[in-house]
Amino acid sequence: MAKRKTAKSVSPTKKTQNAASRAGKAPKVKTSRKASTEPARKGPEKTSAKEPVAKPKAARSKGAVNNSSTKKSSSNKGPFSEKLNTVTPSGYKDQTFFEQVFDVARQIPKGRVTSYGAIAASLGARSSSRLVGWAMNLAGGAKPKVPAHRVVNRIGMLSGKHHFATPTQMQELLEKEGVKVKNDKVVDFNKLFWDPMDLGD
Repeated sequence: MAKRKTAKSVSPTKKTQNAASRAGKAPKVKTSRKASTEPARKGPEKTSAKEPVAKPKAARSKGAVNNSSTKKSSSNKGPFSEKLNTVTPSGYKDQTFFEQVFDVARQIPKGRVTSYGAIAASLGARSSSRLVGWAMNLAGGAKPKVPAHRVVNRIGMLSGKHHFATPTQMQELLEKEGVKVKNDKVVDFNKLFWDPMDLGD
């Protein structure tokens, strides 16, 4: 008869020896990849309800205007005063500067003269005497007629005589009205001077 092989029994001492031989090796620990590589996700930070929230400043629109600058500009008068509009027959608010000059010149009495600077000052444009001279140069075609021959420079010289039909026409027109002229200058200029500013009195 065949002999049955019996399982060899291992003594407890041998088991301990085998365990001791394996003691040099650290036991393997299975770790989850997700736990080792991915950081823990944090939830959204909660803000305290008591913490004040800054309100955004209202954006200033491009068309916004400073009230102080508006008041300042509105208080300033324009370059030309409307003082004479109440005494001139055609004193419209939308008149051009030349038209205002013509209106003043039409009120110069016969036998009297005034200056370019005096007309400019009466219109609130004291430094625009040259513009008054240009207006007188164009007065020939104005209606009603403008007595441009009664307007001279600040010392009474007939400085605009070259803009008349002849070089002597300005002097001739003044002499017809009783104004004496000598060497292209009005005689007794200070006495015959008419100030347009008197219109406001």
